[in-house]
Amino acid sequence: MLIGVVGKPSTGKSTFFKAITLAEVEIANYPFTTIKPNHAVGYVRVDCADKDFDTQCNPRLGYCLEHKRFVPVDLLDVAGLVPGASEGAGMGNAFLDDLNQADALIHVIDLSGSTNEKGEAVSAGSYDPIKDVLFLDEELDLWYLRILNKGWDRFARQVKQEHAKLEKAIAKQMSGLRVTEDIANEALRSLALPEAIEQWSAGDLRRLASTLRTLTKPMIIAANKADIAGATGNLARLHAQFPDRVIIPCSAESELALKGAAKKGLISYVPGNTDFKEIEKLNDAQKNALGFIQKNIFEKFGSTGVQKALDAVVFDVLKYIVIFPGGVNKLEDKEGNVLPDCFLLKGGSTALDFAFRLHTDIGNNFIRAIDVRTKRTVGKEHVLKNRDVIEIVVRK
Repeated sequence: MLIGVVGKPSTGKSTFFKAITLAEVEIANYPFTTIKPNHAVGYVRVDCADKDFDTQCNPRLGYCLEHKRFVPVDLLDVAGLVPGASEGAGMGNAFLDDLNQADALIHVIDLSGSTNEKGEAVSAGSYDPIKDVLFLDEELDLWYLRILNKGWDRFARQVKQEHAKLEKAIAKQMSGLRVTEDIANEALRSLALPEAIEQWSAGDLRRLASTLRTLTKPMIIAANKADIAGATGNLARLHAQFPDRVIIPCSAESELALKGAAKKGLISYVPGNTDFKEIEKLNDAQKNALGFIQKNIFEKFGSTGVQKALDAVVFDVLKYIVIFPGGVNKLEDKEGNVLPDCFLLKGGSTALDFAFRLHTDIGNNFIRAIDVRTKRTVGKEHVLKNRDVIEIVVRK
């Protein structure tokens, strides 16, 4: 799984990326700070299974704080997009091609309206962030449409002459954008296009491109700079304009500051929590900075939103679940590490899917699985639930 972080320049996108990954990326308030995509690891947060067994886990990958397990996820920070990106503006084609690797997108916008369409700094509230949501939708749709249109007349004639299945033909035409036959079929069903492909209008093609983009690149909106004056009003307008979108108010700078203070041992902070605890005596500047975060972020929005955004795209949009391998009589591995592993699987995965996820040999030699909490034996078709702890029994 790969999550792409995208948006126009200077919205705080690279700050967001650094806050969620703590990767060393260049951060500056001018367009195209990021040219080559930054690739790093972030962590989704789940309630760790260790608490249910009255123990403390020892993760092999990721980490666990106060029984909150942080599971690694790959992220990609793509250089800022500008109007005309689908036609190559601002190196747009290269940036869009980078995005094609992603399974889902986090669109970082400047909720305060202090960055214009070119990524230039303007007075807070003078730019409408709704335009940024519409802009990215437009550029991504045009990107898909450009590929769909490539040789369309010849493509349509071939489909008619060969009596090819539409979903198969479209999947082949759009394979570079990871459109499968199932996805093409879902898009065609939802649009109810004319049966004769040669009768499709330019508008029909545009709607098809948009639907394919939505299905292959699901997206949430991280409304960054939520702590700046005027941002709250813009948030209400965004929800009204896009009632079906996942929109999460964020302050990437606040998340970065909290993680920095925690790293120095000044505070105790678990990413995604609704507060933090002071450990060391703070000076006046530190107190003021943390007090600002408490008042303008936690009291208004409940969290910085950064962790919530990543969790939302993985669990709510892509519908992943986490599964812990374990044994009924022993939760430790041979080195004595408790529940050392935690795997992300697509929702609806079965016990056999999990066995193959662990290792091909385990899947091939699967006999049964055991739900470690209930000690109930289950078969290979058993559908797993989020946070299940599963033991796999194999042929020797």
